[in-house]
Amino acid sequence: QVQLKESGGGLVQAGDSLRLSCEASGPMFSSYTMGWFRQAPGKEREFVASSSWDGVNAYYGDSVKGRFTISRDNAENTVYLQMSSLKPEDTAVYYCATPRNPLTIPTTIPAAYDYWGQGTQVTVSS
Repeated sequence: QVQLKESGGGLVQAGDSLRLSCEASGPMFSSYTMGWFRQAPGKEREFVASSSWDGVNAYYGDSVKGRFTISRDNAENTVYLQMSSLKPEDTAVYYCATPRNPLTIPTTIPAAYDYWGQGTQVTVSS
């Protein structure tokens, strides 16, 4: 059973940077795609970023492209989301996720991910 735990959220001002971490427990973390999603109140869950198992391939949602960077340290079973130039519209609960199937390639579709963390709140003030 895979467990994911996010950390690093908080209250920041517009233009600031923040780094989120997601620590995974369970075997074979290094074999799996990892993704970041976010959900603001009253809105659907939105794709933020995803990384292939080896970190070579990364994909981003249009709203964060050029500002956010996903990376991973497979030796530490951790995936990161570096967020820069934060905007008030980035305010949301941020979740990391991973699929059950190690063959799943990075995807923007939440339904493709089977395991989710509890989320960490990011609030950006104007």
